[in-house]
Amino acid sequence: MYSPEFDALLSALAALYRDEGRDEAARTAQALLTTPAPEAIGKREACAFDILIRDVLSTSDMAAARALLAVQDMIPWGTNPVAGQMTDDAAAICAVAELMGPDGPIPAPDLRLGLLFQRPDSYYPLHNHDADETYVILAGEALWTAGEDVRLRGAGEMIHHPSLMPHAFRAGPKGFVALYRWSGDINAASYAFLDDPAVFAV
Repeated sequence: MYSPEFDALLSALAALYRDEGRDEAARTAQALLTTPAPEAIGKREACAFDILIRDVLSTSDMAAARALLAVQDMIPWGTNPVAGQMTDDAAAICAVAELMGPDGPIPAPDLRLGLLFQRPDSYYPLHNHDADETYVILAGEALWTAGEDVRLRGAGEMIHHPSLMPHAFRAGPKGFVALYRWSGDINAASYAFLDDPAVFAV
């Protein structure tokens, strides 16, 4: 369907959802494995964080991280569905690549799926949105806030944020790469930053 290397990435991402137990997880896995290849998937210019992304991915034993590293030059870093709602400070510490959604590159009318890289030792402040969201950390680690739950999360961990749950991330010394999925009401306009006592200059 895609190149063999990109097919391997999609298969590895789909495998992450097999045991999640949510209907939207099964639908996401099915879409990843069956959606026809768009022309938009191909080699791209390296994003500003390319070296850092490759560095943190190389520390992970996860199949999805290894598959992602193999096609890093094909990932559409910069296709951020909430770019219009992000502050300049938040945009400066991360890179986002939407892989699936209403605007593609893999079309899906009611799901969004993508990748987030956050640079080392940075803090992304409290925010929320209408969509339900599930993250899987692929490489690196972060002190993760999900509502009242604050703990260190590392590669292989899955975190679910129900609609409008406040969440925030303080990246570890190599940063982190995570896969996210939005389901339910996936409108990007609802993305909003919240009052956050933990905000500090990074």
